Amino acid sequence: MKLLVRGGRLVDPAAGRDGRFDVLIEGGVVASVAAEIAPPAGCEVVDATGLVVTPGLIDMHVHLREPGHEYKETIRTGTAAAAAGGFTSVACMANTAPVNDERAVTEFIVTEAARHGFARVHPVGAISKGMAGEELTEMGEMAAAGAVAFSDDGRPVVDTELMRRALLYAQHFGRPILQHAQDLFLSGNGVMHEGEWSTRLGLPGIPGLAEEVMVARDLLLLAETGGRYHVMHLSTARCLELVREGKRRGLGVTCEVTPHHLLLTDQAVADTTFSTNVKMNPPLRSEADRQALLAGLADGTVDALASDHAPHHADEKDVEFSAAPFGIVGLETMVSLGLDRLVRPGVIGLGRFVELLTAGPARILGLETGTLAPGRPGDLTLLALDREVTVDPATFRSKGRNTPFAGWKLRGAPVGTILGGVPVRLP
Repeated sequence: MKLLVRGGRLVDPAAGRDGRFDVLIEGGVVASVAAEIAPPAGCEVVDATGLVVTPGLIDMHVHLREPGHEYKETIRTGTAAAAAGGFTSVACMANTAPVNDERAVTEFIVTEAARHGFARVHPVGAISKGMAGEELTEMGEMAAAGAVAFSDDGRPVVDTELMRRALLYAQHFGRPILQHAQDLFLSGNGVMHEGEWSTRLGLPGIPGLAEEVMVARDLLLLAETGGRYHVMHLSTARCLELVREGKRRGLGVTCEVTPHHLLLTDQAVADTTFSTNVKMNPPLRSEADRQALLAGLADGTVDALASDHAPHHADEKDVEFSAAPFGIVGLETMVSLGLDRLVRPGVIGLGRFVELLTAGPARILGLETGTLAPGRPGDLTLLALDREVTVDPATFRSKGRNTPFAGWKLRGAPVGTILGGVPVRLP
């Protein structure tokens, strides 16, 4: 199949392109990129006039829940949500049931994703068996089956020796270690950020120190072992400074931030009268932390934006704040939130925004996607910068409706994805 996408503004930071270009895809890969390409015989043409064309967007941190928690999400509904949100690739976490800690589970996820074809799914294998934090998994077998990284996300790797060995072992397979950084002794039974608002509301807090202590420890280990280490959903100013210093020292450290940590603070718990849709882990932090994260986006310290898409059944969230599970959905809101609240006010430029969702995550996970250079997979996302949308959870493709952004009016939205040269059409 041949597909020509023409007339759009191509923004491809990895290739240094931002301008009017046509993109020709043949046999599922990019054949050529040029100012003007005549359609070959038998070629389907997509008119992208007035749209922004980017490499297929990548969300490197999602929870697809399958196998084991299909009442919350399935690979089919999760990848449909990804495509609706403008994503052609997602990396899914290992906290399924059974845990993705062996080759058979990794293979199941890859096979099930290929069956539906809405987006590429890159499994993240567990670091420890059963995510119990006691014994390393067979990383080599999972890597051979398609695991692009290793993480016990949802739980931190508490055992220092286990983390040291994980950093060493993962190097044999060229995979990064992704850490949910949380000192469980410091976080205790906290349910929101420890600070002024937790005190006012009488809720147990999770101090920023719980994240920072774990990252500081891991960076000491990284300096000793080498390898690649990634901080997931980084949320505090001091943690960002630790990563910044690690980069200055030449360590193989990267980090991601989420839209909710960039746009909301712990005051949202009070403003929403204890809505469980503002309960996540790490929690929404202070305004000072939020401003520091925005600065980290602009100065290049942050490597990727990620949603931490965590769908829950409505009944699970419809309880008192302290009893509710952590997490919100994000696949179908992240792009519009970024375009309206980050790009439009000039916090970052459009090219930087695209980089954080393409070249950045592709580099961390070692993916072939993330750029539209000839020979790379023909995955594209189409964006309408002036499309006005209102966040309506009832329209989500995801089974999850747990978002704090319901009712937000935003300008800028994804309007289509192309996967391997084939326009994605959702049922």
